[in-house]
Amino acid sequence: MNTTATPTALSDDDYDALDQILDDLRERLDEVPQWEFCEGFMAALICCRRAIPADEYFGALLSDPATGSFGPSLFASPEQYEQFLTLWNRRWNEVATALDAPVDSLDDERAYAPEVVDVRGAVAAMTDEERAAMQDELGDEELPSFAQVWALGFMYAVETWPEEWAPPRDKEAAGWLEDALERMVIMTEDDDGEPTISMFGEDSPPSVSQERLNAYGEAIWAVYDLRDLWKNIGPRVEQVVKGSEPGRNDPCPCGSGKKYKKCCGA
Repeated sequence: MNTTATPTALSDDDYDALDQILDDLRERLDEVPQWEFCEGFMAALICCRRAIPADEYFGALLSDPATGSFGPSLFASPEQYEQFLTLWNRRWNEVATALDAPVDSLDDERAYAPEVVDVRGAVAAMTDEERAAMQDELGDEELPSFAQVWALGFMYAVETWPEEWAPPRDKEAAGWLEDALERMVIMTEDDDGEPTISMFGEDSPPSVSQERLNAYGEAIWAVYDLRDLWKNIGPRVEQVVKGSEPGRNDPCPCGSGKKYKKCCGA
């Protein structure tokens, strides 16, 4: 599921449509995430050791509190539901293709480029009136740092299926896993460095530190590393626990009435 040979990249209009769908869901449901959170969640699913079924992961991301399930009833119409799934799968294909591409630089046009927003920079670039209105809406809520919501979405998937992210037996591979996840965890924290970079042009106030931008690049490479790690190791193999075998002179468990050594144990 979710694979195509030549994925079509989502346009700005497509992302706007996704935002509008999520905004609409948010009017009826609590805890509906922003697309940036979904973006990180999706990247983790694509990297995950096990291929999590869509009904399982959508149940964790978007579900009706009354039923705990995901389906058309959550949406304003069947058409909106189909539009969401279409856009979701297109983006999934795009991300999976990027993570499987042999890239040596994040400047490569084939490289994975998360759909993230510099919220602090966007607010700083607003007029005084727009900023005041935004502050009234947010109240005491702090603005997220650059790519912080993306990383939180990624780690939410890791925390939802911890058994799929358990360290492998190989010590070297376990070290790679720990290092990659640590690079992602760093991005879930606030950017407390001095803002020196403006993401909205030279005329906008700086809102991102150089350290944050460097960490962001490391986090993207971490996604690549995790994708490669689990592809090379393969899915988990469930250990089969064999029940205790009857003694040779015990009654055979098949119910024949004979001793085990003269029946199934022969």
